[in-house]
Amino acid sequence: MSNLLLAATSVTDSPIVHAGKAIGLALGVGLGALGAGIGIGNIFGSMIQSVARQPELRGELQGIQWLGFALTEAVVFYGLLGSILAYVLV
Repeated sequence: MSNLLLAATSVTDSPIVHAGKAIGLALGVGLGALGAGIGIGNIFGSMIQSVARQPELRGELQGIQWLGFALTEAVVFYGLLGSILAYVLV
């Protein structure tokens, strides 16, 4: 039984496993940031178009804009947290 445990720990401690974990971490955070960047760009681009068409609604639209920004930015933190958890626990 101890030989099986030794073999299992040596596989999980190999450099290839650590490299795979690092790549997974980078992809998780990178894709989360990419998606959030696209979403934030859409939010601010739509805000500029909306204010250009109806400047009197700027005050009402600004609160919705910041809420959308905060919710979109939360995606990056979920990706970061999920990637770190996967890196540590797997």
